[in-house]
Amino acid sequence: MSKAVIVLAEGFEEIEAVTPIDVLRRAEVEAVVVGLKAKKVKGSHGITLTADKKLSEVKGEIDGLVLPGGLPGAENLAASKPLTEMIREMNEAGKIVAAICASPAYVLAPAGVLDGKHATGYPGTQDRFPESATYFEDPVVRDANVITSRGPGTALEFSLKIAQALAGTEKALELGGKMLSLFQGAGGCR
Repeated sequence: MSKAVIVLAEGFEEIEAVTPIDVLRRAEVEAVVVGLKAKKVKGSHGITLTADKKLSEVKGEIDGLVLPGGLPGAENLAASKPLTEMIREMNEAGKIVAAICASPAYVLAPAGVLDGKHATGYPGTQDRFPESATYFEDPVVRDANVITSRGPGTALEFSLKIAQALAGTEKALELGGKMLSLFQGAGGCR
């Protein structure tokens, strides 16, 4: 079974956090909810989630890392040196690194993950992308091990793309169908 870590920082976008948690668990991926600094984490719209553990408690092999957006959530993620190191290590190892909304620009770009990649993010954040990155307006963009998405309205397609990477296309398509998603594996996504 694959293992993914979804990292929550104060001010995270709730839809972008809960959707991948739910979809990955439905896909039978071990989805571990991690608080950046504490187990109780308040989202940008006042919803508090209780994480399974804190980032400092994460041990063992991880196959995927999921970073919700939202502000100031993405800024708080970017300010964490241990998380930035984890992102770089996962990327260098070719593990799935997924970010949505503001997080591709605020978190992945400064960590060097978007260098030379095709990616997307919340409209207007592309000015934070490195010059070597190619910005697309697609709902979800996957370039090798990096999966990026635009925002709350694309959270389900983003989550299914992560499920596809970690649990296989067949499982992702089955889930997408059951959830009445437009997900077609590659359709609607770059």
